[in-house]
Amino acid sequence: MKKILYTLITLLLLVSCDETVSDARLETSQPQIYPDYVGVTIPVNIAPLNFCMADEQATLIDAVITDRHGHSLHSQGEESVDFDIDDWQTLLAQNRGDSLSVTVSARYDDGWHTYTSFPIYVSSDSIDYGICYRLIEPGYEVWSKMGIYERDLSSFDERPLIENTQFEGCVNCHSFNRGNPADMSLHIRGPHGATLLRHDDSPLAAYDTKTDQTLGLCVYPYWHPSGNYIAYSTNTTRQLFHSADRNRIEVFDEASDLQVYDVEKNELLLSPLLKQDSVYETYPVFSADGRSLYFCAARALLEGSHELDSIRYDLCRIDFDPATGNFGSRIDTIVDASSKQKSVSFPRPSYDGRFLCYTLSDYGQFSIWHHEADLWLLDLMTGESRPMDGANSDDTDSFHNWSTNSRWLVLSSRRDDGLFTRPYFCHVDDKGNITKAFMLPQRNPRRFYRDRFFSFNVPDFIICPTNFDGRQASRIINSESRKNFGVRKNPKDD
Repeated sequence: MKKILYTLITLLLLVSCDETVSDARLETSQPQIYPDYVGVTIPVNIAPLNFCMADEQATLIDAVITDRHGHSLHSQGEESVDFDIDDWQTLLAQNRGDSLSVTVSARYDDGWHTYTSFPIYVSSDSIDYGICYRLIEPGYEVWSKMGIYERDLSSFDERPLIENTQFEGCVNCHSFNRGNPADMSLHIRGPHGATLLRHDDSPLAAYDTKTDQTLGLCVYPYWHPSGNYIAYSTNTTRQLFHSADRNRIEVFDEASDLQVYDVEKNELLLSPLLKQDSVYETYPVFSADGRSLYFCAARALLEGSHELDSIRYDLCRIDFDPATGNFGSRIDTIVDASSKQKSVSFPRPSYDGRFLCYTLSDYGQFSIWHHEADLWLLDLMTGESRPMDGANSDDTDSFHNWSTNSRWLVLSSRRDDGLFTRPYFCHVDDKGNITKAFMLPQRNPRRFYRDRFFSFNVPDFIICPTNFDGRQASRIINSESRKNFGVRKNPKDD
């Protein structure tokens, strides 16, 4: 009884601390808030969309969210509104497939201002449990602290899977089979380089993926829907500063090939069509049915040439037989971007087989440094491509992945400040209609994004917690034990 009484008193004190919005000037415009959540469509199970005033001059912010059934939610704060998570989730559940109205008031030196209300649309489509990403400083040749992290999308909970303070090197290229962390590939670079693999929740193992028949280590992984294969590229990559345009740096391939790893047989499957010296092949992904392999391909530069802005990738496809592990006998060009002086990177097919999202930039394949990069949507039924106007911005919009229900896309964008990459989300319905993208919610968004000098790199959805033991992984990385990949050629090519 005393505990209940204490809780009630605490709630009354909190309520009494809120200042009443009075004598407010009524504005005819909607508020300018950070992040911009005005008119966005959100999943029914997303964390609260806390926000600040964009101009940073307000001394107090007040927000009231109402629905058409008479339910409401209120928050007030000096820096940011901070909605109660339980109340927020209840309100979203009550308005699944409907909309909410948000009324914002802000107190300035001249008093209160109340702005025109704006809508937030609550989709009936839920989003996956969370996302997994790498946090890295936006540097060039060197790095400091970095790690792989997972974030619960229904709350603000974040935890590290592994950080490079646990070993000497770099962590990158994390991949899951349709968001299921039971199938996982994680690449480690540096003096303790390895590829960490687990399949069907098997114990984690470290592999040396370089063979005498391939260019180098396996990177850019993508799982086959069966879980029996992983597509990889192997790249000889360089980066340098150049003056081709306003991009400060370019990451480019001097050579690159593709291969598919047979998880059960511990063999790399090779085809001469996917390892041509005259072609750079990269970013392989399996189709939703697992019977095709999409990838990006560009004509290789002539020896001695340094015209990096002439390297342009098309979207290509080759057949793949999951029963035998054999490749098809021809390569088809699906999006001929090079003929339009454009370049394709990061193809990602939706898991329902309906669409394929890719990044389009002026040249090259590392579009995260290209300010002109935008997302495009390929309709796999009609073959038509179009820009994803609702999701794109005036700055870099690049790497992306689909949710497992194929209704949400997480994308990497530099629209916030032009320097740091932040994760955004947009809804894509079964007809390809795209909603306005919104930034990953944080409890105090301005303080979080301003104080954290890291870019969110390679975000991918996960359907549940990864249950990844970072201490065990660091012991495996720091050991000298590595398994080797075998190689099996395509029987058709013998």
